[in-house]
Amino acid sequence: MKATAVAPANIAFIKYWGRTDAALRLPANASISMNLSASITTTTVEFSDALSQDTIELLEPGGFSEKEIRRVVRQLDVVRNKARTRVFARVATKNTFPKSTGAASSASGFAALTVAAASALGLSLSEKELTILARVGSGSACRSIPDGFVKWEGGDSASSFAHSLYPASYWDIRDVLAIVGSTGKDVSSTAGHDSVRTSPYFLRRLDAVAGRITRIEQALKDKNFQMLGTVIEEDCLDMHHVMQTQVPPLLYWSDATRMLMDAVRNWRTNGIPVYFTIDAGPNVHLICEGKDEDRVLDAIKAVSGVENVILNKPAGGARISTKHLF
Repeated sequence: MKATAVAPANIAFIKYWGRTDAALRLPANASISMNLSASITTTTVEFSDALSQDTIELLEPGGFSEKEIRRVVRQLDVVRNKARTRVFARVATKNTFPKSTGAASSASGFAALTVAAASALGLSLSEKELTILARVGSGSACRSIPDGFVKWEGGDSASSFAHSLYPASYWDIRDVLAIVGSTGKDVSSTAGHDSVRTSPYFLRRLDAVAGRITRIEQALKDKNFQMLGTVIEEDCLDMHHVMQTQVPPLLYWSDATRMLMDAVRNWRTNGIPVYFTIDAGPNVHLICEGKDEDRVLDAIKAVSGVENVILNKPAGGARISTKHLF
């Protein structure tokens, strides 16, 4: 009973920050994202009666912490409960990008884990059902299962699922992921969600999100890049304003992060249509259209503090692979 899944990370155009139910990871607001072609997690899961416990391995330097291993085991339990079995599993996983740095490694990780585990146990689940299962492991993981440009609905456990708005081929958008910090963050996104309501600006953000969702959906429909980018930056800055005013405050930006944000604004003034967005970490996603990719890549070379650049196109969602990790 072995299966391998490959899943993309995703970048949220409208962010998920704040929950109505921590255990089920129900979001306080809907969100919209794009799957990323070069930011990938591959996970192999094998269930076997010969195992006396779950074994979890990250095939990268540093491995998983005990806390991360417990979280993976909890997600295996979610899938096992669905399949009505208690058999233990061996899990191996690897990423093409740094984990726990605000680059959505938990999204791709739990999407790949859920799809591989469900397949290994012979579960026949719809895409909607898989997104609901993945959501319990990591909220944004549900967005890494459908294709391309994805919306994650709010609501209760049955109605909070993700679905594709448009396939990956719909619009030639680029996400130029600038890695300015590759070490794990001190405060996890999970812990940040738990204290979000201590920010005096949280409810104000929720009031604004519905209008931004409408504007992003219109921008996608019309392929209006200026509208898309404007709303993306607006929502990013709003989320980080909430983060920075929580108790304790979450200050994920580094000096290199701020330099890139300033650079993007200057590039736009000089005629390069590019916008930024940042998840819960220091790394910066530069959003542009494919026709402007080379200009953005050239411009970023002049910014100090950038350790690596990962060029992403819109991607399909999680899928089964025949290439196992063990």
